[in-house]
Amino acid sequence: MARGGQGLARVAVVVRAGAAPMWWLGVIAAGIGVLVPGLTGRRIGVLAGAALFIIAAVVVAYVRRKRYTRLAGAAARAGKHDVLQDRAVTSRNWRRGHRWWLLLAFLAALGSAFAVPAAGGLLLAGCGVGLWLKAAWLGRRERAGDALLWVRVDWLDRRAGRPAGKAVKAYRGTGIAAGDAAPGGARRKTAALV
Repeated sequence: MARGGQGLARVAVVVRAGAAPMWWLGVIAAGIGVLVPGLTGRRIGVLAGAALFIIAAVVVAYVRRKRYTRLAGAAARAGKHDVLQDRAVTSRNWRRGHRWWLLLAFLAALGSAFAVPAAGGLLLAGCGVGLWLKAAWLGRRERAGDALLWVRVDWLDRRAGRPAGKAVKAYRGTGIAAGDAAPGGARRKTAALV
């Protein structure tokens, strides 16, 4: 990075990076968990899991929204020497940093099936959906403000997460077309050739 530029990662991409792994690991754990009768029985386990899924999705989607809003409102314009990190790199860094946590969460969800079938898996899947909802909310803010939100890579935690953590002092903003991710952190759709 030349002349004081910073490495910047998209806030929505960091938020969204854990959504797919949590969703799929949760669905797999719930599917396997349904096969185990458990202590409570399948019906109670699935009903408890459905409630946990909804609660987890809502809590994860809404937690720390005030902090995100405050950081987004005070976002400074990114400099011309700042380096924008690719979506794939940001996602890969998050997933590498959290791989052991994801494995432990998956094993815990599987283990919980012996007590309450499918509930742990549905809880994990609900957390993934909550992250998708939060990324979509960030995407709506980005579209409304006509600016993408970025965070300095060195302000993320050692596992490349927590884009609204205590270490994050401010966000940077760029035009809506910057980088390779659309508002909300999804892959940018390339224009069709005519």
